[in-house]
Amino acid sequence: LNALFQAMESEVSAAFDSGEAEDILSRAFKLTVTREDICTLQPLGWLNDRIMNFYMSLLVERSKKQGYPAVYAFNTFFYAKLSSTSYKGVKKWTKGVDIFKHDIILVPIHLRTHWTLLVVDLREKTIKYFDSLGQKGDHICKTILKYLEEESRERRNIELTASEWTLHSMSTEEIPQQNNGSDCGVFVCKFADFISRDKPIIFKPEHMPYFRRKMVWEIIHQQLL
Repeated sequence: LNALFQAMESEVSAAFDSGEAEDILSRAFKLTVTREDICTLQPLGWLNDRIMNFYMSLLVERSKKQGYPAVYAFNTFFYAKLSSTSYKGVKKWTKGVDIFKHDIILVPIHLRTHWTLLVVDLREKTIKYFDSLGQKGDHICKTILKYLEEESRERRNIELTASEWTLHSMSTEEIPQQNNGSDCGVFVCKFADFISRDKPIIFKPEHMPYFRRKMVWEIIHQQLL
């Protein structure tokens, strides 16, 4: 096991240290990840859209296995488009997909310089907002509920009953909080990881350096450990 761990460690170090910025280190889900992208996973690096979207795709892929809730993930540009253009602007994003046939919908959100996560649990009829800086996202929850109402009407001809839904911004007592200015993206990925396994969120800020290195290996191998 130790030899395996050392091999993984050296592979991660090589991803950071050797080769050119534009070298392609992983390609899947119609996404390409370069060494430059991978380097955002170095300590205190700011995760970019490619890393976030690739990791969300890995979670969706895992959810197809037996024993996992069915997960759908929007990409990181979805919420910005929805909030700036309304439903019409994103209507085509779910062409050929019935998001209501899933258990969990993940919406990674980029707020200028900060990553947060919105999670729709269709089983529980809940919309929860996860922010590792403790900010409230009640308006974001409402925007997504309105989107779900319009999507349900458009795709299934079914009216959602808004009063049946619970909207909640997770408090600083409920979820771990970052202790620096750069780990928000990793927090979002790990919130999504635990939620998409129906596991309680028990990690801590001090796990972030480990999670960053683990994510490098997972993205390069297109496989979650």
